Amino acid sequence: MTTTYRYPVEILHLLVSSGHAYFGRSKDGAASVPTSDPDRVEVVAGKGIVGDRFFGKAAHMDAAVTLMAVESLEAIAAELGVPPFDPLLARRNVVLRGAHLAPLIGEEFALESRGEIVQLRGGRHAHPCVWMDRMLAPGAHAAMRGRGGLRCQPLSDGFLNRGPAMLLSPVPLQPELAGVAARLRPGRLP
Repeated sequence: MTTTYRYPVEILHLLVSSGHAYFGRSKDGAASVPTSDPDRVEVVAGKGIVGDRFFGKAAHMDAAVTLMAVESLEAIAAELGVPPFDPLLARRNVVLRGAHLAPLIGEEFALESRGEIVQLRGGRHAHPCVWMDRMLAPGAHAAMRGRGGLRCQPLSDGFLNRGPAMLLSPVPLQPELAGVAARLRPGRLP
């Protein structure tokens, strides 16, 4: 990756869960699964975050780590007229502040935290599921379309740490658009 642009971001949360909490019918409630928000996580190239439900799963190799801008959740809560959401309820692995993620689809980029660099490839939008209406607020599922985060493939081994970080990008980003819904391609379901 030839990095041209450096953007200061903050890693607010690092969600690791050994199981899926949102499956089946939402009326039955979320599954009780061990979930943590550690200060540091280990990322393994091609596999994901050690201890997470997607680690080493063949079906998720190109989407083993999911990033999300907290500004998206803040904008959704404001639009719906509800108090701010607990960012962990969206079940994204890495919650960032100041990260404009949509332009990173198809790009190789990196997160640098505490001198450690983890390289990632942006795969596709992390589309919300109907569970968001139950877990966040009625209407959240529709409001998250285009701003549910970015699914990524880890390209290098390393550690991500909560706190100040740098987003190293090969393309220019607009951090002020972190909470704005990305335009999804016409004809595609979000």
